[in-house]
Amino acid sequence: MQLYNTLSAEERAELIEQAGENRLTLSFYAYAKIENPQQFRDDLFLAWDALDALGRTYVAHEGINAQMSVPASKFEAFRQTLEAYDFMKGIRLNVAVEQDDLSFLKLTVKVRNKIVADGLNDDTFDVTNKGIHLRAKEFNQLLEDPNTVVVDFRNHYESEVGHFVGAITPDVDTFRESLPIIKDQLEEIKEEKNLLMYCTGGIRCEKASAYFKHHGFKNVYQLEGGIIEYTRQVKDEGLESKFIGKNFVFDHRLGERITDDVIANCHQCGKPCDVHVNCANEACHLLFIQCDECAENMHGCCSTECLEVIQLPVEEQKNLRKGVQKGNLIFKKGRSESLKFKKNVEGATEIQPVKVSTVTQIRKKQVERKVLVGTVQHYFTKASVGQFEIEKAVQLGDKIAIVGPTTGDERLVLEKMLVNGQEVTVAQAGDRMTMELGFRVRKNDQIFKILD
Repeated sequence: MQLYNTLSAEERAELIEQAGENRLTLSFYAYAKIENPQQFRDDLFLAWDALDALGRTYVAHEGINAQMSVPASKFEAFRQTLEAYDFMKGIRLNVAVEQDDLSFLKLTVKVRNKIVADGLNDDTFDVTNKGIHLRAKEFNQLLEDPNTVVVDFRNHYESEVGHFVGAITPDVDTFRESLPIIKDQLEEIKEEKNLLMYCTGGIRCEKASAYFKHHGFKNVYQLEGGIIEYTRQVKDEGLESKFIGKNFVFDHRLGERITDDVIANCHQCGKPCDVHVNCANEACHLLFIQCDECAENMHGCCSTECLEVIQLPVEEQKNLRKGVQKGNLIFKKGRSESLKFKKNVEGATEIQPVKVSTVTQIRKKQVERKVLVGTVQHYFTKASVGQFEIEKAVQLGDKIAIVGPTTGDERLVLEKMLVNGQEVTVAQAGDRMTMELGFRVRKNDQIFKILD
């Protein structure tokens, strides 16, 4: 009986690509009393593995918290695996605003002490005495009330790229840090103001609202379903989105665009940008915001030190990171002395929002002109074939460069390429093009057409 993932991320990506089936990224949570979390965990793994469901799930005595990727054709079958449990009958599944078939590449179900690390002792207050749930329209109306204080209960790197207009955005690394900070900050107005709170999918507010009511806050409200459900309702009901920018998500996508507003800046040069990346140096892996130009100049690295490391042979890199603890860098997401333009640090300048259409997406070098025409989706090792998502048309005879932090800068002339298994002379925008390569490429490497 297989109770754990046995495939590597690369192997799983290849299977997903070969299947050619659309997948849905979704999330859900439920608070409930679970007597045997380990048995619950094992039962879920077996049921979901049979459906080729992937994702990250935490279960505990207090309930379940999940972010998943499910084949679209098996969505209802997946729902049935949840509704087999009384406490998940009719559960709301928050379907992602933007979809990516490769958002998750493993199925992980873990037993934890809590489904959200809130640092609270649940025995000290009534966790069922929660705030009033508001739908998008009601939330917008209460936002307009001058007697309302709205608080973002996400972390600094989440609110940095997107938040509700006028929200208090605590500069914290973890949810547990924000609770006492906000309580102390709003202590004097807890009986007179409306406390309006929100988070990504609603789970953090479930516990936070009860915490604040326990501490004497009289008028406590929370956004039902979080930013994800809010966005769906805004679209379905034709409402104005009071949330601007991107919604940070904890999967391969690292964000889904809600509005065209870019409210953050590149942490390396200060230009408007809201694209999160992880440092290409595996021994660092720091999460930070990096624009296209800095990504090219720094090969996806957060610092010159990391840039020097990735130039070393792969085996030497592995030897350097043996026994090195990188957890602190990952935990302190977006915080490093190397990031000169991190928003909300002392001396930083608040940038004015710009529209995403004004932010360049083409990377250039001074020595030549080239245009970004696509990205690597996968590399099939045994066949030495690369698969590319084409964004701008390319044709046989074009000179191209494939660029990536590990791949380097490889040049070639297009002599043969296939789309849907057929040889073509031109690959159009939207095509998934494949071609044989004499070198290995990595996912998200970029393909440029050289113009000069």
